[in-house]
Amino acid sequence: MDDSSFFAAFLVGLLGGVHCVGMCGGIVAALSLGVHERMRNRLIALQAGYNLGRVTSYTVAGALAGGLGALTLGLTGIHELRLGLQVIASLVMILLGFYIANWWTGVARIEKLGVHLWRHLEPISRRLIPVSSFRQALLLGLIWGWLPCGLIYSILIWALASGSVYHGAVLMLGFGLGTLPNLVLMGVFAARLGQLLKTPWLRQSAGSIVILLALWQLYQAFRLQAMS
Repeated sequence: MDDSSFFAAFLVGLLGGVHCVGMCGGIVAALSLGVHERMRNRLIALQAGYNLGRVTSYTVAGALAGGLGALTLGLTGIHELRLGLQVIASLVMILLGFYIANWWTGVARIEKLGVHLWRHLEPISRRLIPVSSFRQALLLGLIWGWLPCGLIYSILIWALASGSVYHGAVLMLGFGLGTLPNLVLMGVFAARLGQLLKTPWLRQSAGSIVILLALWQLYQAFRLQAMS
């Protein structure tokens, strides 16, 4: 995996920001409950704790998915399987590019995969609200990092196909960092950013970039296969 994959994952997180606000915006708003106007520094600390926990969970999930891919490669010893995983990773990138460009919205359909796990985690998260400390915010973020989300699961498939603990973690880290602007700048700034991210030409341009990166990686995979 090269820097282009990290950049593509970051773009997915950034351009999918409207979706992220819909999923996590309520929790971010809940962090401000009971926080007085003169205690904005505390609110910043709570938001930092929540987002640190959330991005940490994304990164851990990416490492686990990448590790599973690496284990599969190690156990089978099939050289062609690596090419197959690289093809899957590129195809997922292409689908995410179509999602960013708003040409296809099927990503949301795979959110049902994590519903069973979330049924056990969601009651735990409710006990942490209202949030009154950095530790609570961090724990809440760690839990909400496992919220069923089509975008997250798509990146996890990509991480699995990377066949590497490190690469899987970096992909999910890039995605998590991309989601930060929309969730940190809640309010007027987020609304303006959201309007910008909805601009058709911007979404289509970003989606096209992701698709081109995917096609380049696909070409590289087959070229290396032909040379081996």
